[in-house]
Amino acid sequence: MNISTIVRQGVLIVRLDGELDMHVADEFRRKVDDAIDSSGVKYLLLNLKGVAFIDSSGLGVILGRYKKVTSLGGKVLVTGIRPPVARLFEFSGVQKIIKMCASETEALANL
Repeated sequence: MNISTIVRQGVLIVRLDGELDMHVADEFRRKVDDAIDSSGVKYLLLNLKGVAFIDSSGLGVILGRYKKVTSLGGKVLVTGIRPPVARLFEFSGVQKIIKMCASETEALANL
């Protein structure tokens, strides 16, 4: 799993490439939490373009970041979602609480 973070327009953009599963969930949590804490942002954009698989651990860590960001008064958006991951989000109900956007540009415009 490759995890990169960048802050743009007061939004933490996290780009993922690989599988978000139990083997990398802790690393994802640490990197995202550290970036949120050090930058002071309250908006999170997850670009999942490079993610073909998320298991329950990965879903749990995403929901944990959702709770953290919303407790700060912020929002979480997702872009680049592939069909298998979209189905997981649909079945779990995540798409009801996290807004899906077609692109990073669209997501930034929604904030």
